[in-house]
Amino acid sequence: MSSQNVDSAPKTSQVQKSGVRAAFEYTGIPPSWFDKRPKLPSRNWLIFLSVTTSIVAYYVYDRRECRRIRADYSSRVEHLAKEPLGTTDLPRKVTVYGAKWPGDEDHDKSLKFFRKYVKPIFVAAAVDYEMISGRRSGDLANRIADEIKTRRRIDAGVEPPSHSPVALPNQPTLEQKRKRELEGGIVLVGRHTLKEFMSGLKRGWTEGMYRVDREDMLAQELASDGRFDEPEEPVIDSEVVDGEPLPTRSRLLPSQNAVLFPLQMPSSSPSKSTQYTSNIPAHLDMPPSTIPTLPTLLLVPFTNHIGFRQVPNMLWGFFNERHKVRAGSEAAYSLIMSHVRPFAAANTASEIQESQLDGRQGGDLDFDLPAESYYDGAYTPSETEKARKIYYDALPAKLATARALARGTRAPTKEEDSHPPPTEVELRAERLKKEMRWRGDEAGWEIVKPGQLVQWDERFADALQVFDEPRADDVG
Repeated sequence: MSSQNVDSAPKTSQVQKSGVRAAFEYTGIPPSWFDKRPKLPSRNWLIFLSVTTSIVAYYVYDRRECRRIRADYSSRVEHLAKEPLGTTDLPRKVTVYGAKWPGDEDHDKSLKFFRKYVKPIFVAAAVDYEMISGRRSGDLANRIADEIKTRRRIDAGVEPPSHSPVALPNQPTLEQKRKRELEGGIVLVGRHTLKEFMSGLKRGWTEGMYRVDREDMLAQELASDGRFDEPEEPVIDSEVVDGEPLPTRSRLLPSQNAVLFPLQMPSSSPSKSTQYTSNIPAHLDMPPSTIPTLPTLLLVPFTNHIGFRQVPNMLWGFFNERHKVRAGSEAAYSLIMSHVRPFAAANTASEIQESQLDGRQGGDLDFDLPAESYYDGAYTPSETEKARKIYYDALPAKLATARALARGTRAPTKEEDSHPPPTEVELRAERLKKEMRWRGDEAGWEIVKPGQLVQWDERFADALQVFDEPRADDVG
């Protein structure tokens, strides 16, 4: 009985539980979870957490700095947007040029950079803008050269200025339009854009001011190179085959000849451009000795990283967006504050000779020069030559098929019925289109390739200015 009393004696009291723990135990949480003690993670978890936290923190810091920099420069110029305008006044307007980056199929990369890093400051200051891009290398240079030649023809009285088809009230005159262009400015995104702009500028003020139809000139050149000539027919001694005379072209009537040979291209008549050039007097077609003042230039640095070898640069740029935001904001701020200086270039012959020895020209002509190293090898003329060779090797077979089907010398196959091959006219148009693209790429690469100097003319020294960083008193 004593043993039973000992066994039935009450046990020692258990550890007191807090009310919170008791409540959580009734929710179904295992009690073992409350007995665990905190400890450091394993070595691998520490490495993972430290690396991940560092990357995320650096990314968050960079984007926060981007917002801060953009807000800082926007606050400096937002008072300009609140200034009232007259009923006939227009806001300040700038022209933005962005050329195609060599080797990149996206021709709009330069203007994307402008829209992301420069445009927000322009919007804060109520500055209007017009964006112009080149779809292929060299397009921007051709456009600028044609615009300058048109201006020269209008100033010489050879061509009337263009007018709106609908008469509008308060329509600005030609002088007012040019004055607004001078007050606005020109934005050049990247060194490749500067090269194309200066090349078109020099051609426009140096070449004749006659209108040039490049497509028509190339079509006349291609028509005489013999690629589409008929192969020589074999000489047959007898003029009669199976008792019938041969239908040679000399024995056919002109109307029949046109029917049997519909693909024979007629001789090209003088183009409008050729007739137009004869109306320009020789003394007016000479390049001017002086160039009028041109809109002030804003040079915006831009580098586009493409290719597998530049992946480290892409990663660095992804985590350092604040540098691009600062560069774009500073460039936009300098244009808005309108602090200008003359375009700096080598003037003396000794300076030009020394600069050409080491590949530099000095001054603003060396703007963003390191960017050329990032598109070295992006395009090579051998690529165009290879594509041209492949095309011309396959052209004779396509041409023979087109002529055979057009003249009915053989019946089309089932595949040709379902998918008709191109006709000779379509082959000529295709060849013209390809040659225009190939020759344009080669000419554009000669303008922007690494080591190629920026086109310069001594007459530009008094006509060009550059937006510079504003002075300390302007910032305050």
